[in-house]
Amino acid sequence: MTGHGAPAVELLPTARLRLVETALPALSGAHRSAMDEAWEEAVRANPALFDGPAAALVRVDRDGADGLVLHWARATYRYRALRHVPGAPALSSLFVAVVQPADDGRLTVGRMCPSTAAPGRWQLPGGTLEPPDGPGELDLAALRAHAARELAEETGSDNPPEALTRWLATRGERGSVGVLFLAPPRPAQELYDRYAALVATETARGDDPEFDRIELVGPAPDLSGLPGPHVDYLHPVLRHYAGN
Repeated sequence: MTGHGAPAVELLPTARLRLVETALPALSGAHRSAMDEAWEEAVRANPALFDGPAAALVRVDRDGADGLVLHWARATYRYRALRHVPGAPALSSLFVAVVQPADDGRLTVGRMCPSTAAPGRWQLPGGTLEPPDGPGELDLAALRAHAARELAEETGSDNPPEALTRWLATRGERGSVGVLFLAPPRPAQELYDRYAALVATETARGDDPEFDRIELVGPAPDLSGLPGPHVDYLHPVLRHYAGN
């Protein structure tokens, strides 16, 4: 989504956060065929897409005034195509993101590279949650570890998971929910240098980095210097951070 015409995004407290595994909603044969067709069309448009494991969000419940219960199911990325199938069960995305500040108060944002599912989109470092292997549990510790891994893979800034602080959750477009963590501040030049080192390493391997550019924005949330689309939660999150 871009700019001020984006749908409203809820900022939700996460003083208590519980994840509950549930079953995927049943699909009719027609809905499954339509999903597969939509997915194959998306892959033809972007061959870099892959149908890997993903945790799909089935339902969100409030746990009092400051808690959330997230009901999730084991799925794959093709289930995202259901949003383009009229009358199909609604499944939303469940993701983590990291607010990585510089020591001058600005925040790190990145632009998705052309080979990703959202080329050119600006967002915080993060990504879709994956279900645990086997019978493992998807809990706050797993979310924190995934967030730390995404931050390192996308920006080169590595933090141990325990250094990330649970902050808030967002609920926006199509009901997608993101759990956001705060990382310790780093010097601005260090953030740029770590990203440059990551790009050099990825390029030497013949790989494309997930972010083809990073910028530090704020402390007042002004996205005018970021050409192209950005995720629906970005402006509300920057504004909320600036107000704290």
